[in-house]
Amino acid sequence: MSDKTLDYPSRVSRQPADETLDLSPGLIRALWLLLGSVAAVRLLGVFTLPFTDTTEARYAEIARKMVETQDWITPQFQYGVPFWGKPPLHTWLSAAGMEIFGVNAFGARALILVCAIAILWMLFVFVRDELGRNAALVSLVILSSSLLFFGAAAFVMTDLAMTLGIVITMVSVWRVLNNLGDKNLNGLLVFAGLVIGLLAKGPVAVVLCGIPLVLWGLFTRRWRDYGKLPWIRGFALLLVLAAPWYIAAEIKTPGFLNYFIIGEHYERFIIPDWQGDLYGNGHERPKGAIWMDWVLAFLPWSLAFVPMLFKPRAIQGAFENDTTGWRLYLLMWAISPMILFTPAANILAAYTLPGLPAAAILLVCLYCDLWGRVPGKPVRLAVASFTSLIIVVGATYAVLAKTAPHSINLRSERELVAKRDELAPQLPLYYFGNRSYSAEFYTKGQARMIPDLIGLDALANTDHALAIHHGTEARLVATLAPTYERVGRFGRHVLYLHRLVHREGSK
Repeated sequence: MSDKTLDYPSRVSRQPADETLDLSPGLIRALWLLLGSVAAVRLLGVFTLPFTDTTEARYAEIARKMVETQDWITPQFQYGVPFWGKPPLHTWLSAAGMEIFGVNAFGARALILVCAIAILWMLFVFVRDELGRNAALVSLVILSSSLLFFGAAAFVMTDLAMTLGIVITMVSVWRVLNNLGDKNLNGLLVFAGLVIGLLAKGPVAVVLCGIPLVLWGLFTRRWRDYGKLPWIRGFALLLVLAAPWYIAAEIKTPGFLNYFIIGEHYERFIIPDWQGDLYGNGHERPKGAIWMDWVLAFLPWSLAFVPMLFKPRAIQGAFENDTTGWRLYLLMWAISPMILFTPAANILAAYTLPGLPAAAILLVCLYCDLWGRVPGKPVRLAVASFTSLIIVVGATYAVLAKTAPHSINLRSERELVAKRDELAPQLPLYYFGNRSYSAEFYTKGQARMIPDLIGLDALANTDHALAIHHGTEARLVATLAPTYERVGRFGRHVLYLHRLVHREGSK
């Protein structure tokens, strides 16, 4: 960009923007229908999809333990074992949902879904004020039907709650800088969003907001405008709302801050194949793999950026002619997760989620810049095809999860536990070799793990149910055959029953 384009003037308060996209009433109705269909399919999945190992089942079981023990300060990895890996906001949300709706999948997911709805609503208002209602509607269709957001919208994990906090902060900063809306309210919302991020995933949320804001301020030479933010009142709000839990957690379980700050926020990302994880294994990946993760996470819409590669000068012109710096703001926000995690070795595709709202808006904005206000037939066809693909795949997956779960290889123990409950609900359930979080959730914490044959031998004189991984069954069949009744295979595991009275009666 040339130097003359770097000084972006602040704007005065204004009404919502005129329509950037010229859409017919029929096309608008079609877009609302697509958005409603995406929402309906995702809601269907809330009820039909079981908790799967390991991520969602683990966090759901931690939340269930919180409900059972009524310990709202320290999430528990096992009974009496604190979970230091993440702050508790997502656990609070799932636990509160289960307090309201019962200990079930809907209860655990309901308030996570509310977070997704809040993100979409904030996005609609944000884009409406810049590009008009039509562009806002298209942005919602794109984000809601992107692969990662669609899945995360009602998935029990940390990232969506953090993304809500980041969206609140980034939208509110923009409003303060450009004198849009209530300056005092928006200023405090900047820090309220950081509070949500700190309680959802920790200091990484602050970093993911700081990267785009620092870069945008430097590139546009508007860094002095950050003086408009209510720094003193904002930090006071942040300390009052976020610090108490961190202090209480350290007092209740000493060592938490060292593990969480140093281990989870430094060593996890810097040390390849990090072995310090108390709750799993590191996810060693090639450095820079986060960019490919973004391509996959934003499918099918990441493909829509490909035609832009053939119009580099037009894209440059769109950024240079943007006297507000809005496009650059969106770009910095969209790529901030990749900037942060490019040198990291232990990463997950979910780390790209905080940037997807900005990517969806930027996609709409650049298509308007490059191809005009009236979307042509290829664009309309692409929007319909991409969204319909997610709807069809999501609906198929949700239906099969209920009617034929084994056909889609779900890593869940819901069906096995249900069969145990049907045949012998009084028998304790043991898993040989590996812990299953989904089994723990569906047995209300009663499923246990047997590490080896010594542990199995110790159960010889007890009635119990046993789950063995299908890949291990052949090795153990000689040991099991004389005393165990094989029930059948359910997903990854085979269920056996060991009943002393039943065996003696058959003799």
